[in-house]
Amino acid sequence: MPRRNYAKRILFLGRGWDEWDRRNEPAAKQQPAAKRSKTRRFGTALSFCALFFAGLALSAGAGNGVRALLDNGPSQQAGAGATGATGPTGATGASGAVDAQQAPLVQAQRLARAQVKQPQGLSVRPSAMPSAGRTVQPSSSSRWAVKRSTTRHAHRIAVVKTPAHHHGARTHSSGKKQPLDAEADLPGSTVWLYRAAPDPTPPASRLSIRFARELVADSRQAHVDWTLVLAVLQARGHSSRTPATQVATRALALKLATLGGRKNGWAAALSYSSDTSFADHVVALRHYYRAVGMASLVHGLLSQKRDLEDRVLNDSRLLIYPGGRNDVASHKVDVRVLATMLYLADTFHEVTVSCLISGHKLYARPGVISAHIYGRAVDVAALNGISIYGHQQPGGITEQGVRSLLMLPGSMLPAQIISLLGLGGPSFPLANHYDHIHVGF
Repeated sequence: MPRRNYAKRILFLGRGWDEWDRRNEPAAKQQPAAKRSKTRRFGTALSFCALFFAGLALSAGAGNGVRALLDNGPSQQAGAGATGATGPTGATGASGAVDAQQAPLVQAQRLARAQVKQPQGLSVRPSAMPSAGRTVQPSSSSRWAVKRSTTRHAHRIAVVKTPAHHHGARTHSSGKKQPLDAEADLPGSTVWLYRAAPDPTPPASRLSIRFARELVADSRQAHVDWTLVLAVLQARGHSSRTPATQVATRALALKLATLGGRKNGWAAALSYSSDTSFADHVVALRHYYRAVGMASLVHGLLSQKRDLEDRVLNDSRLLIYPGGRNDVASHKVDVRVLATMLYLADTFHEVTVSCLISGHKLYARPGVISAHIYGRAVDVAALNGISIYGHQQPGGITEQGVRSLLMLPGSMLPAQIISLLGLGGPSFPLANHYDHIHVGF
């Protein structure tokens, strides 16, 4: 192994004074860069934007100027030629000469301007074109110029026509849509006029007070119901204010009493006329008179509307849903509907009303508002405790109810009696009335 040289180590240790400049100096602290102010940034951005828009405006102006020169150059030459042809210098003047190669271009531009000035739907006549004798065969450059000019003017015409088309379309679409009408434009249409209806019992058909008093007195004396005596008179066609004299009324009451009118009105009417249809009519009229009362027959139904409303609300035979009771209490239900409900209650002893106004939709069919909305209709769901649903067979409870409604007096006859059965007159079937009878006025 080589010897260690201690002399060199001692020599290097003695040179510490000569290496003072090689010592590590402390690192200088880095100072943060100064932040640029927002005002300076905004000013720089604004300057660049101004330069950009200035250049854009300059280029647009230069383009418009070049295009104006291209459009006006040939027309100015054509105007100069025309002036020379009519001026004192004549056609031989230097200013009046027109280049033969520019003639087709001038004619094409004139044709395009004439098409722009003319209204839509009109075209330039062929006579506006130059004659065959003056036509000069153009060169290839002239043909290209004519084609380019014609295309440019055709594009202008399309641009001019397009705004008018869109304006008309916008005007058409901005109009309000017409509301649904009651089929008024259809052939054989049905128009429903919902207006204030007159009293179902006009003054000409009301009973006189004197006859009413005599009728009640004679019927009580014969021990029969006055409604049976009046029903027989009305069924025989006596519908004036005084259907019969006092003597005839008393004799009829006594005869009905002897025929069993005290117990069975239908049997008494059948024995009186020997006609079942007459007896059915008499019984129906009797139920109606008992439902509305003598005061309604003398003074009219409208005068007794409040009394009929109270009777409907307090009649235990009428089963009405809460919304329907509120409709009656709010005086919204037509008096004919009130009388019909009381009539059915007197005929079948129990009636379930499923709909009056509340709970029914607005339209019965597209464009026709339902009569329920005006309080002029009632839906019957059950008669005498028997549901209409599942009992619309011939001879069932539904047919009995429809027949009873058809035998109401003429002024009280409904306009709509809808179920699954059609018995003629205002009665007709609809498939969606499988669970109720609709009675509308």
